[in-house]
Amino acid sequence: MGRAFVYVILGGGVAAGYAALEFTKRAVAPGELCIISEESVAPYERPALSKGYLLPEEPARLPTFHTCVGAHEERLTPKWYKEHGIELVLGTRVKSVDIKRKTLITATGETISYKILIIATGARALKLEEFGVPGSDADNVCYLRDIADANKLITAMQFCVGGNAVVIGGGYIGMECAASLVINKINVTMVFPEAHCMPRLFTPKIANYYEEYYKDKGVKFVKGTVLTSFDIGADRKVTAVNLRDGSQLPVDMVVVGIGICPNTSLFEGQLLMEKGGIKVNGRMQTSDSSVYAVGDVAAFPVKLFGETRRLEHVDSSRKSARHAVASIMEPEKTKEFDYLPFFYSRVFALSWQFYGDNAGEVIHFGDYSGKGFGAYWVKNGHLVGSFLESGTKEEYEALATATRLNPPIPVEKNIIMELESKGIGFALEISRKPPPEVQPPKDQSTLGSSTTLLQEKPAVYPWHAAAGVVVAASIAAFAYWYGRRRRRW
Repeated sequence: MGRAFVYVILGGGVAAGYAALEFTKRAVAPGELCIISEESVAPYERPALSKGYLLPEEPARLPTFHTCVGAHEERLTPKWYKEHGIELVLGTRVKSVDIKRKTLITATGETISYKILIIATGARALKLEEFGVPGSDADNVCYLRDIADANKLITAMQFCVGGNAVVIGGGYIGMECAASLVINKINVTMVFPEAHCMPRLFTPKIANYYEEYYKDKGVKFVKGTVLTSFDIGADRKVTAVNLRDGSQLPVDMVVVGIGICPNTSLFEGQLLMEKGGIKVNGRMQTSDSSVYAVGDVAAFPVKLFGETRRLEHVDSSRKSARHAVASIMEPEKTKEFDYLPFFYSRVFALSWQFYGDNAGEVIHFGDYSGKGFGAYWVKNGHLVGSFLESGTKEEYEALATATRLNPPIPVEKNIIMELESKGIGFALEISRKPPPEVQPPKDQSTLGSSTTLLQEKPAVYPWHAAAGVVVAASIAAFAYWYGRRRRRW
C-alpha cells in the first residue's frame, strides 16, 4: 500500500510550517501536499521551547505557538491543515528515500511517492556519547530540540527548585537554558571548553558583558575544561559532574547544549553535500532538480559574501522555506535567494540582534557598562557585520540596512576612531541617505581624498540592492516587535 502526492515536505519543524503557508498562498490544490514528521504535533515555533515554554508561571503551550505566529501570520493548527487539504503524517519516521524513483519508505513499510520533495529534516542535538561520555539516558540529563525534550526538562526543573544545575555548553541553547533555569530558582553553573560564551559569534568583549550579567544573576562559569564522566545513583539520576581539570560539581540536573548535526543521512550518496549539509543553488534546489532543501540542512549561496553557508537559525529556516516554494510554484518570477544572515536572542531583560558576518576587524562602540552597545565588523575595507544590544526599532532597521549596503570603511586609525565615536549613529546615517544618482566612472586621480565615513561616492554603495534593503529592514522591524510584544516566546 502507498500514497502519492505532488509535493512532499519531509520534516515537521519551523521550515515545514512556513513552506505549507507559502504553498497555500500560491494556490496549491487540496490533496497535493503532504508533510511527514517524526514529531506527534503540527509544526511549531521552535524558539519558544527555550523561552516561554520553560517559564514557571503562565508558560507558553500549544496551540499558541504553532507556526506561523513567529512572523505575525496565521497560526497553523491541525484544523488549518485539514481545511486546506494538506495531509499531516505525524509521528512517522522515514527509514529510506530513493531519489531516482521519487519514493520514501516509512518505518512501518508504507511507500509515499512525490513529484517534488522539500527536505526540511533540520538537525539533531549532538549527544554526549558522540564524545565518549555515557549517561544521556539518565533521568535528570536533558537536551532541548523538540517538545519531548522540553517536557523532560520541565519535569527535571520541577524537582530541582533550589537545587543545582550544570549546563554543558556555552552556545545558544546553553545561554538561553541557563537563563530559564535561573528564572525557575535553580542554581546554575555553566561549563564549556572555550575562553568565553558564544564563541562562534561573540568577541571576548561582547561575551564578557553577558557573562558578567549572568554572574549578577548568580550563574557561575567554569571555562577551559570539559565533562569527562557522570556519577550516577541507583535511581538513574546524575549526582555529580566530573571535569577534565579534576574538579567535581554536585548536581540535581544537567542540561546539555553542545551543538547540532544536520539530518542528511537519508540523502548521502544521492545528493551533493557541502558545509556539512545538502548543497543547493539560489533557488534552494539540490543536485536533483525535483528535490529542494531548506533550513538547517541546506548549504546555500549567500550572495552578499559570494560563498556558500549553512546557517542554523530560525530566521533562515523561515525564509529559505518560503523561497523554495516560490521557486517551485512560480519559477519564472522568482529570483535567487538573497539572504542577509540574521541572528537574535533574548535572555532576562536583554535582547540583541546580529546581521551579516563576524569576519575581519571588529570595531566596538557604545557603553559596555550599560546596555547600549554594539560592534561592526570590517573586512576587505567594507562593513560586513553588525551587532547591537537593546536597540530601538529604528536602530535595528538601520543596522540591517547598513549591513546590506556593505559600505566602504577604510581600515585607518582615524576612520576607526570616527566609527567608534559614531556608533549606531553610523548605521542611522547610512540608512537615511538617499541613493545617489548613478554617474559614469571618473578618473580616480580627480576624486580627491577624505576621512569622512559618509563621503559621497556614487559607485561605492550597491544601491541596486535597494529591494534587499527593504527586506532587511522588515526583518529588523519584525524582530523588534517580536521581542517587545511576544517576549515570552
